[in-house]
Amino acid sequence: MNSPASPSPLPVPQVIAVVGPTAAGKSDLGVVLARELGGEVINADSMQLYRGMDIGTAKLSRAERQGVPHRLLDIWDVTEAASVAEYQRLARAEIDRLLAAGRVPVLVGGSGLYVRGALDALEFPGTDPAVRARLEAELADAGSGELHRRLAAADPDAARAILPGNGRRIVRALEVIELTGRPFTAHLPDPDARRDVYDTLYLGVDVARRELDERISRRVDLMWEAGLVEEVRALEAVGLREGRTASRALGYQQVLAAFAGECTLDEARAETVRATKRFARRQDSWFRRDARVHWLSGAAEHRDRLPGHALALLERAVTA
Repeated sequence: MNSPASPSPLPVPQVIAVVGPTAAGKSDLGVVLARELGGEVINADSMQLYRGMDIGTAKLSRAERQGVPHRLLDIWDVTEAASVAEYQRLARAEIDRLLAAGRVPVLVGGSGLYVRGALDALEFPGTDPAVRARLEAELADAGSGELHRRLAAADPDAARAILPGNGRRIVRALEVIELTGRPFTAHLPDPDARRDVYDTLYLGVDVARRELDERISRRVDLMWEAGLVEEVRALEAVGLREGRTASRALGYQQVLAAFAGECTLDEARAETVRATKRFARRQDSWFRRDARVHWLSGAAEHRDRLPGHALALLERAVTA
């Protein structure tokens, strides 16, 4: 990955956002910055919102958090469907609370839409449990292909953007169309239209693709050694397989497939590595499109200097 020149001028920040692909080193940097600045970390990783999903999401242990309060971790059961709108409400409440107390919110995570939901002026259409339940029943009866054809007739652009096999997103698109009377695509955030809710300093952690791929492979190995399979089995017992969002998390989805006899655990492990590498590329592409992000090297040889570089950018913003 080649880091583009840092954008300027820097905002005098109310909020610091640490973003970038998985395994780049965001979580550790967030802890250091929050400690140095007397702040707190607000989680912006959509899967770390779920209770019990610790190993597979690389959630920092209490010791690794070094006494820094971490907000919006472990707030949802695995059976609960993710909601960006609900996350937006919760994240802004945490940010506003910290700002009122004179503390620095450090938003950390690689879920791009969640970061934008917290920090950009975006509005998300609501949901209706009855409509959602009916559409999900139709999905179970008719299959995603039939619902995708219905979506193509109502909103061709949405149908082109959503894979025919992605039943969860197809249901959401049809729900929004039914509730609002407008195309689903009309509600999607424009990547070029960014309106800040807070003055935010965006710090991107940049790691070259080859090194990042090696980190991902090693991370998955460590997850397996740490007991990911056992974690998934315990969560399956409390409804993980029925959770529309949590069951699709990287690692969890693959292990559940192995439990169902669709592959071996070794194949699930290899697929987790491949899927995570693909996901990291999508994350990187998402954040590269945002000119507000100031990229800092998170390569191994620069890791010790990364916090200093981040703090120097912050000082430059404050003294500009």
